Amino acid sequence: MAFFATKEPLLLSLLLAIGFFVVAASAGNFYESFDITWGDGRANIFENGQLLTCTLDKTSGSGFQSKKEYLFGKIDMKLKLVAGNSAGTVTAYYLSSKGATWDEIDFEFLGNLTGQPYTIHTNVFTGGKGDREMQFHLWFDPTADFHTYTVHWNPINIIFLVDGIPIRVFKNNEKHGVAFPKIQPMKIYSSLWEADDWATQGGRVKIDWSNAPFSASYRNFNDQSSCSRTSNSTWVSCDANNNSWMWTTLTPHQYGQMKWVQDDYMIYNYCTDYKRFPQGLPKECNKLE
Repeated sequence: MAFFATKEPLLLSLLLAIGFFVVAASAGNFYESFDITWGDGRANIFENGQLLTCTLDKTSGSGFQSKKEYLFGKIDMKLKLVAGNSAGTVTAYYLSSKGATWDEIDFEFLGNLTGQPYTIHTNVFTGGKGDREMQFHLWFDPTADFHTYTVHWNPINIIFLVDGIPIRVFKNNEKHGVAFPKIQPMKIYSSLWEADDWATQGGRVKIDWSNAPFSASYRNFNDQSSCSRTSNSTWVSCDANNNSWMWTTLTPHQYGQMKWVQDDYMIYNYCTDYKRFPQGLPKECNKLE
């Protein structure tokens, strides 16, 4: 990734004023990094903390959340999605704060009939407002093996990556009146749940419960590049000058990769949905400098 030659003084001042927080980052061990929060035994950790699985049956889905909260970070997780006929299922993997004006950064994986591609649904919420959906298909079978899904969130931009390839960037355009998540700490959440009223082809294809239980698997969680805390009372400075990931954006090569993905695999972009926004597209959809 390319580095900005100069760091924006206002942003740096804001980081220090907020009092960014850092605790020792952990990588890979789900016992150390996450709590299983629901599912009544349908989510489990195996292999001495190296593998986590969520399952869904007709009674319930399951989910987990991080022990830590993050305020900027490069968060990696390897997922292997529900195989076979996954229509009507959603595997969610996202960061979110709390409250009525929450911020959120979403990956959601919408299942489909056997042989049909998964849909990756992405969104960014600021102050409780989303409506920034972009959706993609993939250039591989996400159920055959584990693949890495990354959120790289810093004061400059939010980058969504799949196996290191950027598929979407949401830039900080606050100077143009576009809200950007930078103050509210977020936890990481993931779940496998039923959403057959909308998930597959707008809800036209329902879950076939004869295929249950459905299962999604997780490995290789990595939050080594992040500002985080484990307690609301823990606030320490995040050294923005020494953490290069805090000031990175895409290289020209990565922009080329993203163009390839968006040209060949993007199936919905809110920034081209004029019917949805008859009064004009959102500000960030324009080329802002």
